[in-house]
Amino acid sequence: MTHVTNENALPHKSPKRFLMLAYRMPQKPTTSRVAVWRALKKSGAIYLQDSVCVVPDTAPMRRELTPILERIDAADGRYHLLPLGSPPAPELDKLVSLFIEQSSHHYHEIIENCEVNFVKEIEFEIFRGNFTYEEAEEIRMEFEKIVTWFERVTARDWFGAPNRADAIAWINRCEKMLEDFETKVFHGES
Repeated sequence: MTHVTNENALPHKSPKRFLMLAYRMPQKPTTSRVAVWRALKKSGAIYLQDSVCVVPDTAPMRRELTPILERIDAADGRYHLLPLGSPPAPELDKLVSLFIEQSSHHYHEIIENCEVNFVKEIEFEIFRGNFTYEEAEEIRMEFEKIVTWFERVTARDWFGAPNRADAIAWINRCEKMLEDFETKVFHGES
C-alpha cells in the first residue's frame, strides 16, 4: 500500500541562500535548449525571465545542476552561475512567492489529473465491466506515476505550498478506488 500522508513538516528545511543561473544557448538546434529548460524546470528552478532562473543554493541542487551546465557547454552555450546569498527581505519574499506559486500549481495539476483522468478511467472500466488483470495493471501503473510525480513535487516544495493537502487527499482517494477495482478483478478472475 502506497498511502501518502499529510505531514505538516516538509522533508527539508526552507533554503536561505540561492543561486542565479543566466545562460545563453545557440538558437539551432532547439533540442539542447529545450533539454536544458526541461531539466531546470524539473529541478524546481523558477524563471525570472528567459534563460535566467533561480534555484536554492544547496549541495544536492549543485549536484543536480552539474549535468545541466555540462549540457550548456556541450551545446556551445555560455552560462553564469552566481550566488545570491541572502537577498533583501522584499526580494526574498518575491522569490519565495514564485517558488510557492510553482509548487502550488504542480499540486493543482496532480489534483486535476486524479479528478479528470484517473477517476474517470476507473469509472469507465467499471461501467464497461472490464475487470481484467491487464486493466488493473494499467491503472496501477498510472497510479504509481501520480505518486512519483507527487514525490518529485514535494521534494521541490521548499516553502510549504498550498494544495499539497488536497493532492494527498486525492491520491489517497485514487488509491482506495484502485484497491476496490483490484478486488473486483480478483473476485472476477479467481
